[in-house]
Amino acid sequence: MKHFDFPNIELKTKIVGSTTKVFDLVRKKYLVLTKEEFVRQHFIKYIHIHKGYPIGLIGVEKAINYNGMKIRADIIIYNNHGIAQMIVECKAPEIKITQQTFDQIARYNFNLKVPFLVITNGISHFCCSVNYKSNQIIFLESLPDFKDL
Repeated sequence: MKHFDFPNIELKTKIVGSTTKVFDLVRKKYLVLTKEEFVRQHFIKYIHIHKGYPIGLIGVEKAINYNGMKIRADIIIYNNHGIAQMIVECKAPEIKITQQTFDQIARYNFNLKVPFLVITNGISHFCCSVNYKSNQIIFLESLPDFKDL
């Protein structure tokens, strides 16, 4: 598996009572700043600023049908035609990325069949390209730029 690093990203936060909240660029609202939300917002801002992904083509907590059940993907990236191109699974930094994490994102991808899958816990980040014709998964050195989706 390949591993790559993201640059430090500043997030817009505020304190409400005793709760820290972070501004979600996609949903245009403040959310409770959990460890997983920190990773999700960091990733969103990174792909927007450094990789050219338009905010309007990023979906957060999107419902997906899987075997008759509704499950939610952390992030889905769409192309300019509204076709899903990437699924991103975010975990809190203390959550180790395991085979179960890869199985989870594979379930999310069962119906969507996107060409790119990403898993991150804010420390370790994995991006792979899926070739459905040859049934190959290739781990990439870096995330593709939006123009390369």
